[in-house]
Amino acid sequence: LDPMYPVVFFDALRVKIREDAVVRNKAVYLALGVLPDGTRDILGLWIENTEGAKFWMKVFNDLKTRGVNDILIAVTDGLKGMPEALAA
Repeated sequence: LDPMYPVVFFDALRVKIREDAVVRNKAVYLALGVLPDGTRDILGLWIENTEGAKFWMKVFNDLKTRGVNDILIAVTDGLKGMPEALAA
């Protein structure tokens, strides 16, 4: 991944996932980074049962270990726990 993204969009998609022969609705969380030239990169997809500050901290740590050092603007739509994770 690039070391700096001026803008990263964080969002959740509802999808049907088969688990133990049962189809369930789950949330797939994604991070979409926009580079200075306008190119967009999917930075990651995560499936998690719960959403909160701990989950988003895990996402940020994952992005950091994969090479992202700076995000100038994080765009969200009220994802639970995101403000706390961004403030940490």
